[in-house]
Amino acid sequence: QVQLVESGGGLVQPGGSLRLSCGASGRIFSINNMGWYRQAPGKQRELVASVTNSGRTNYAESVTGRFTISRDNAKNLVYLQMNSLKPEDTAVYYCNAGQLRSSRWGEVRDYWGQGTQVTVSS
Repeated sequence: QVQLVESGGGLVQPGGSLRLSCGASGRIFSINNMGWYRQAPGKQRELVASVTNSGRTNYAESVTGRFTISRDNAKNLVYLQMNSLKPEDTAVYYCNAGQLRSSRWGEVRDYWGQGTQVTVSS
């Protein structure tokens, strides 16, 4: 079994910073994409940022220039540094491991963390 565990959420004032961390554990051979999604109340889950195992990154337009995603392939960790936070960044943030393969010839599937709350408010 594979588990993803997030940490680092919390309450921060507008303009502040937070750093989210996510670690994948269990039987893991490879992970193609790791990323962060978020879901605000009444809204659909949306991609925030993702990074491939070769380091190629992708960001939502709304966070470009403020958020930075990074990854430690050897430890199956992914981070999201969030700066200049705005109230509209308030959401539950979910870690995603995309196209995870548990063995060399095994099937690929996606895994999700349980989510961590980020609240930006004065």
